[in-house]
Amino acid sequence: MVLSDENNAVQIRPTNAQGGRKFGAEIRSNRRALSVINQNLGGANPYPCVVNKRGHPESNGIYDKNAPLPAHRPITRKYAAQIAGSQHFCPEKQKKPKTSTKAVVDIDGGDAKDPLAVVDYVEDLYAYYKKMESSSCVSPGYMVQQFDINERMRAILIDWLIEVHHKFELRDETLFLTVNLIDRFLAKQSVVRKKLQLVGLVAMLLACKYEEVSVPVVDDLVFISDKAYTRKEVLEMERLMLNTLQFNMSVPTPYVFMRRFLKAAQSDRKLELLSFFLIELCLVEYEMLKYPPSVLAAAAICTAQSTLYGAGQWSKTCEWHTGYSEDQLIECSRLIVGYHDKAATGKLTGVHRKYNTSKYGYAARCEPAHFLVQIAPQ
Repeated sequence: MVLSDENNAVQIRPTNAQGGRKFGAEIRSNRRALSVINQNLGGANPYPCVVNKRGHPESNGIYDKNAPLPAHRPITRKYAAQIAGSQHFCPEKQKKPKTSTKAVVDIDGGDAKDPLAVVDYVEDLYAYYKKMESSSCVSPGYMVQQFDINERMRAILIDWLIEVHHKFELRDETLFLTVNLIDRFLAKQSVVRKKLQLVGLVAMLLACKYEEVSVPVVDDLVFISDKAYTRKEVLEMERLMLNTLQFNMSVPTPYVFMRRFLKAAQSDRKLELLSFFLIELCLVEYEMLKYPPSVLAAAAICTAQSTLYGAGQWSKTCEWHTGYSEDQLIECSRLIVGYHDKAATGKLTGVHRKYNTSKYGYAARCEPAHFLVQIAPQ
C-alpha cells in the first residue's frame, strides 16, 4: 500500500486458495498494503466528497434511500466465569449520579421473557464491566517507549484495518477488540515500523478467532499485506502477542458499552449508525486512549443525539445507566465533534468512506454539532 494514496478506497482481492474463506463477491484488480507506513503523507489528494450544509433536506437526518440498514449484533461475550473468580480485584466503587428513579425508564422490562437478555443479571454484568474496564485500558503515553513508531503510524494502521474489516464484512465487536489488542500489545512490546502492519493483521486474526464464526485463514492475511510477511512470521507474531497479553482476550471494549447505552437512549437506526460512526472515528485517534471505554461509548451517543436532535437530549435514563452526566461527557464530546468535522477532508478517511454509503445510511453526511464546542464549561 502506498500511503500517499490513502484517501483512495482500499481494494482487497480474496485468495482462492483451498480452505481459505472468500471475503466479498467482488474480485478487485488492485490491492493496497501498508508497506511504507512512515511515508510522507503531504500532498495527498483529498477524498472527493460533499459535506452538506444546514438547510439541505439531508442535513439533520440520515438519508437511507429505502436501503436496509444493518442491525448491530448483540453482545456475545459471557463473563460469568470471570465474575465467580474475580474476588482478588478490588477497584474503587464508582457511584452513579444522583438521579430520581421516578425519571428513569425501565429499559429491560420488555425483555423479561427473553433468556438471552439475562434481565436478572444485566445490571450486575455492566457494573462488573465498569470495574474491569481499567484492565483493558493502556497508558495514553505508551507510545513514548516506542523507538521506531509513533502516533501517526498507529492512526494509519487502524484506518487501514477499519477498511479491511469492512471489506471482509466482519462483526462490529471484532474491530473494537482488534484495536484493543494492538494498543495493549504495543504498550508492552517494542515494535519496529516494518513489523507494525504484521501486529495489526495478527490482532485482527486473534479477534476473529474470538468473535467470528468464520475466520480468515493465514494466507488471506498474507495476501492483503501484499505478501510483505510469510505464514511463519504471522504464526510467530500470534504466539508472541498471546504470550505478551497472557492470553487475556476477555476485556470490555467500547462496543460492549455501546449496546447497553444505545438501549438506554432508546435509539433508532439513525442514532445507532451515527453513534458507531463517531466512535469509530475515535478508534483512529491516539489521544482518545485517555478515556475509558464506557466514557467513549457514552460520549459518542451523547454527541450523536446532539447532532441529530439538538442540545439537551441526554435523559435521566441515559445518565442512570451510563453513570455519566452530560457535563461529565462534554470534554470528550468536543473532541468527537472535531474529528467529525475533519472526517471527510483529513488524510485518513476510511471511516468516513465506510459510513458515507447507503448500507450505513449515509451517517457521515450529518453536519457536526459545532454548538457543543461553543458551550461554556461548567
